[in-house]
This record gives sequence, structure tokens and C-alpha cells, in this order.
Amino acid sequence: MTTLRKADIDKLDELLGRAERIVISTHLHPDGDAVGSAVAMMHYLEEKRGKAPAVVINDPMPESIAFLDCPGILIASQDAAGATALIAAADLIVSLDYNDFSRAGDAVCEALRASGAAKVLIDHHLNPSAGDFGLCFSETEISSASELLYHILMKMPDVDGDASRLPLSAATALMTGMTTDTNNFANSVFPSTLEMASALLAAGVDRDAIIMHVYNSFRENRVKAMGYLLDRKLRILDNGVAYMVLSGGETADMDIRDGETEGFVNIPLTIGRVKMSVFLRQDDGYFRVSVRSRRGTSANRFAAAFFHGGGHEQAAGGRLYIPDDVADADGAALYIERAAARFMENDSLRNN
Repeated sequence: MTTLRKADIDKLDELLGRAERIVISTHLHPDGDAVGSAVAMMHYLEEKRGKAPAVVINDPMPESIAFLDCPGILIASQDAAGATALIAAADLIVSLDYNDFSRAGDAVCEALRASGAAKVLIDHHLNPSAGDFGLCFSETEISSASELLYHILMKMPDVDGDASRLPLSAATALMTGMTTDTNNFANSVFPSTLEMASALLAAGVDRDAIIMHVYNSFRENRVKAMGYLLDRKLRILDNGVAYMVLSGGETADMDIRDGETEGFVNIPLTIGRVKMSVFLRQDDGYFRVSVRSRRGTSANRFAAAFFHGGGHEQAAGGRLYIPDDVADADGAALYIERAAARFMENDSLRNN
């Protein structure tokens, strides 16, 4: 991790101190890292700074992380006018876990761009739109936005390097975000990640409770859907690319809720010959695309080249549009196979 600059910490401290109307924003279809970092920042501002920030997210959070839900979170897709009004009135916007306002969702994207408030980015993805922010904390060699926020907060004068001085609610949210984005310490783990985990455990975070909520409280529908996909839909190509496509009809038939397919894309990588795993879930007019890979194969480049997306070298995402990319949903599988063939045969694209 790059050393945080004191000048940037001092500027953030000043911005947080003088702001009266703070909006915290994160990406659409929020995952554990998005919600964890946003909720942690909210609790820190409430309990250490005496502020009353609002968190604006585009979509409801998955049930597995709903234990982090609390007053002050507004769902923009359910109340676009309210979200837009909050953003318009803000004097400080803190953007977490995305690299561009477009990732915040259609309901708030333009409001965020148009806002005259001071803007701070705290993110761990490639290619941040740094010009849109007055202060930019961008670090890719780190596990998660939650970890980056943890290190920033530890530099704040009212925390001063002592994790026990963080509100326990904020510390719990940070541990949740880091845990989910590392797939419970299975990937993107750095020495700083383990240092963070150790400090938060010593500060009183109940990691067992987090694991119970995040990984051991699923509905039966999710487990059955996982079995169905692995049995009926998993395809492994000769070039080492595995893929699964979940149609909108299948999602409806199995009553799969938003967030309940989180982690499915990782499962094929437990197979020795699989170099890259691709998971598509149909949404309204497009497929959501998740890509994971082993070292030596760039998930980021594959997502950018074929799915209008990007992310990290071994973890990325994007979209496949109907009918712009494929004529209909039935064409998704063939599209993946052709894209995988082109990609895996091109060393300049495939290699990190």
C-alpha cells in the first residue's frame, strides 16, 4: 500500500470538520465492501464528528449484509427525488468503492456530477476519474475500499492510530467490507490487510458474528440455485475458461433475490484446469457480468475488452447488452465462448 500523504489527510480532516450536509455515495448493486465502507464512514462521522450524514445507494443491500442497515440510508431507486435533493443540498460528497460517478447508478449519477459540493473519492479500482474530485484517495494494491478507509481513519486526529477509538459499529462495518471483498481472506490479501484485521479484532469486533451473517444465513433458495448452476449450467472450455449463465426466467422461477448469487463466480476456480471464470445474470435489458481469474490471466482486460467493464486484475465485472451485443438472451453463451477463444489466444490481452 502506498503511504498516505499527510497533506491529503489534513485536507480531509478540514473538509469533514467544516461540512454540515454530507452525502456518502457508493456503487449500484452494493456489495459488502460498498455498504461496509459507507456505513463505517457514516458511523465515524456521527460518533466522532457529531455530524448527521446521509448514505445514498442506488439499490437495496443484499440480505447477507442487511445487518449493517441503519437509519440514514436512502435507496435512490426507490426515492430518486429524495436522493437527488439530498445530493443537491450537500456541501460535501464522499464517494466510496467506485472510480466514476456512472458507477453510482442512473438515479443519482447526473446529480453527483452536477453538484457544486466538495468531493472526495476513496476507492481501490483502476483508472479513477480523479479530475471529478477535489481530493482523491486511490489505491489498487489493497484489499478493499473498506481497508483503504480504515487506514485513512486511523490517521484522523480523533483516532490517532488506535483502532479502539473507532466506534465499534464503524469497526464492524469495516471488517465486514474487507472480509467480503477478500472472499474471507481467499484473495487480494496484503500484509496491511492482516494488520487491519488484527487491530479490529483487538478493538472488540465480533468476527464470528460477521461470518454467521455473511456466509451462514442464506435462504434455501440460494443453495438450491448454486447446485442447479453447477449441475446444469457450468461449462468448461478447452482453453480453461468456465462460464455459467443465469437467465431472467431461471432467476424468477427459483426466486433468487438481488445479491444471492454473490460468490458463485468464484466456485469454478476451485477446479484445477480453470484459469478464468465468468458468471452472467440477466437483468432488465442486459446481463450483469462477473469475471474472476488466476494469476497470469487478466479478468480486468477480459471484462474491458468484451463486457464494457473492468476492475482488478483477478476480479472484474461489466455488462452484456441486449440487443446491442447479442440479439437476445439465448446468444449470451456463444458470445462468451467466442470472446474467450479470442482472448485466450491473444497473449498481449490475456497476460497480466
